[in-house]
Amino acid sequence: DWAADEAALRAVPLRVVYASLWERYEGTALADDLGKPPEQVTAEDIVRTAAQRAQLRRPGIEISTGVLPEEPEYALVHEGREACALVLGTRGRSGLVEMLLGSVSLTVAAHADCPVIVLGGGQDNRVSAGQHGRVVLGVGEKNPDSAALRFAAEEARLRHATLDAVRAWRCPAHESTDHPLLAGEPARLHEQHAAEVLEQAVKHTPADVEVVPRTVEGPARRALLAASYEADLLVVGARRNPGHLGLQLGRVAHGVLHHAACAVAVVPERT
Repeated sequence: DWAADEAALRAVPLRVVYASLWERYEGTALADDLGKPPEQVTAEDIVRTAAQRAQLRRPGIEISTGVLPEEPEYALVHEGREACALVLGTRGRSGLVEMLLGSVSLTVAAHADCPVIVLGGGQDNRVSAGQHGRVVLGVGEKNPDSAALRFAAEEARLRHATLDAVRAWRCPAHESTDHPLLAGEPARLHEQHAAEVLEQAVKHTPADVEVVPRTVEGPARRALLAASYEADLLVVGARRNPGHLGLQLGRVAHGVLHHAACAVAVVPERT
């Protein structure tokens, strides 16, 4: 549903993909006997049903499908090279167990060349454009010409939503003081710096997008998770290091992917 809406909003075709290395588990004998394995038949049924659902939801969009005999992570990252965005779902879990699951979504979000929109458990059943009328953007320290900002602003514009730009700040404990005349000074300076970073980050936002800048005291992860409860989409950036082979997700992006109350878009930022 979300992918169909996204394609319609952006006036682009929708591609529905299912990827699996079925032959690793079934071997070649079953493929020879049946012509193709039951798993591939199931995959074709999945994408055909999904395409029909998307067409009913958004009759005007062009839809294609693909069943790929590849690892899902590799296939989706490859598909994303020519995409405006990748839209993924993940099974809902809670507590510590949740942190151990969702490897496909995490891997794709960490390596894709395009924005990756991840819907947590249950969110795919309550997609509603404009439910809250808000897109939330997490603003980091280095945000000049941010890809995350551009993506968030475009989503807000297409959805006729406001763009809430959130910058979290904290006063380190070693900078606090017990002197009554100086008690608020370190905190004020950090809040002022956050406001300046936020102002610089959003100053080139298109005029037709309503921006609501907010500075929030506390950890960025906590501030964004709180904002997600009244948002349709939460957008965060993830810096890509071409020489790094591991998961390229920061703690904030990793945390909101698991726990946000709305869909999360992870947008690659080049270093």
